[in-house]
Amino acid sequence: MLLRFFNQGYRIWAFAVILLFVVIGTFIQFKFVKLEESRNALEATVARLQLANNLLVAERGTNGNEKNVDDDTIVIYNRVPKTASTSFVNVAYDLCKRNGFNVLHLNVTGNLHVMPIPDQARFVYNVTHWNAKKPGLYHGHVAFIDFDKFGSSQRPIYLNLLRKPLDRLVSYYYFLRFGDNYRPHLIRRKHGDKMTFDECVKRKQSDCDPVNMWLQIPFLCGHMPECWEPGNQWALDQAKHNLASRYLLVGVTEQLQEFISVLEATLPTFFRGAVKHFQSSKKSHLRKTNLKREPSNETVAEIMKSKVWKMETELYEYALDQFEYVKKKMGSNRCSN
Repeated sequence: MLLRFFNQGYRIWAFAVILLFVVIGTFIQFKFVKLEESRNALEATVARLQLANNLLVAERGTNGNEKNVDDDTIVIYNRVPKTASTSFVNVAYDLCKRNGFNVLHLNVTGNLHVMPIPDQARFVYNVTHWNAKKPGLYHGHVAFIDFDKFGSSQRPIYLNLLRKPLDRLVSYYYFLRFGDNYRPHLIRRKHGDKMTFDECVKRKQSDCDPVNMWLQIPFLCGHMPECWEPGNQWALDQAKHNLASRYLLVGVTEQLQEFISVLEATLPTFFRGAVKHFQSSKKSHLRKTNLKREPSNETVAEIMKSKVWKMETELYEYALDQFEYVKKKMGSNRCSN
């Protein structure tokens, strides 16, 4: 009888334990369901907020010259000479009033591409504290400046355009002699010199020395002295590093419209309507070098022997690969949506 009582008590205890596990399991499942519902609700809320923000941005864009007072974004386009930078900057000038942002030109003393450290510090302070000019797009022929180095809590958005190195050098060579259609009456530094680029290379003149191609690397590398040493491997590596980690976007001259298209999708506060404007504007090819001649195959082969050409081309191709990847991902996202 005692054994029968013990077995009955064991069954009751076992049933109670099983019931407890069932209750706990049901409770946990209920919590998971509520958690999933909360997550879905949060995602829906975030989506609504994003939609509301997009509508607000769009409304600001259609209200004419209403300034976006809540946006303190700073964009810096440290433009490389002879890369279609004037064409791009004029798009920004044409859109700034309508989209409610400021465009400011950086006029570096003596047309130098680097600043002394005190000037860099003042520039960083002025740009980040000049709230009346935010949101703002700054542009100028100046090397990359590291805002972190000066303890700034605000990082600007960096943009740039690169061009095939030899194409850029040839364009600059003829620009110094014949100017362009932007300011046709301005007398350039080499005005009157009618020597072709091919002749210059044959005579080994300084104006066509491949070392003059060393410009896009230092512009992305920065203000360190090594950046401006032609053929410096560290400078190339640093330029690549900055391109990948410190620039929002680096496009190529040969795909200027695609560059503008990516920016319109990425920074609508600044570039809403940019593609349509670029396509319709008479300024879309604003600055063309006069009397430019394409170099001969012999000249191209000679230039391609140089270390500087190889390194500058390596940076250009790296930028092109990155840009193509960005376009590809944007295209796939549009398809998936």
